[in-house]
Amino acid sequence: MSARWLDHFGLDDAPFSKEIEAAELWVPSSRQAVVDDLVDGCEERGHVLLTGEPGVGKTCILRALQSRLPDAGFRLTYCHNATLGRRDFYRQLCLALGLSPKATAAGVFFEVSSHVQQLGHERIHPVFLLDEAHLLHQDVLDHLHILANYEWDSRALLSLLLVGLPEMHDRMHLRRNRSLWSRIHTRLHLGEATPEDTAEYVGYRLERVSGKQDTFSSDALALLHEASGGRLRDIDRIATGALKRAARRKLKKVDRQLVQDVVGAD
Repeated sequence: MSARWLDHFGLDDAPFSKEIEAAELWVPSSRQAVVDDLVDGCEERGHVLLTGEPGVGKTCILRALQSRLPDAGFRLTYCHNATLGRRDFYRQLCLALGLSPKATAAGVFFEVSSHVQQLGHERIHPVFLLDEAHLLHQDVLDHLHILANYEWDSRALLSLLLVGLPEMHDRMHLRRNRSLWSRIHTRLHLGEATPEDTAEYVGYRLERVSGKQDTFSSDALALLHEASGGRLRDIDRIATGALKRAARRKLKKVDRQLVQDVVGAD
């Protein structure tokens, strides 16, 4: 049974739910170039750094990358726990790759590097996506350039995709990280979303569940962007709250006051 507020607006599902297939993810027109650069970086078998403040859409960009990379020839492995020491980091990577982790740090690293080489023989290019990379232990960063170095740096057998907050740039500029930094040729940053991005996002999410793009007035969208800073998680929360309040008041359009009510209740 659907919620009353969904029925009120004739929606098939909650428009701002995070449960959405990668192929249906919204990427603003202004950021399509970032996805293109990510895809190009992986297809060129290079290493990539993507930074941005919390909530600016890094996850959406990465899920778009996942849907764009061809299954044939690529294997994307996601590592989300960045707070591990070097041995446990490689053990996590082993498990993500479906390998049996060894007891020692050297054994685990050998298992991963051997697997990467085997994939190279099979013409499969692995991409290791390291999320929250700004939290990586220094001993892991110290070792990543070794993982990226095969046959005296003459072959590109894997791509590292480091994703994190802007302070990752500061860490990369430390002298001890210069070897890794010099290997990262694609360096991308997601800035703050624009008001046009917010309006495009809201319209898209409503339309995909049979809603109307103009459910939010222009003033409501302007305040929604201002209050959320264009951060998608905050847009989702505020917009959902405004829709529910509108439904309770039997209104078919969300105006600025409804958005203000939600923001004021935070």
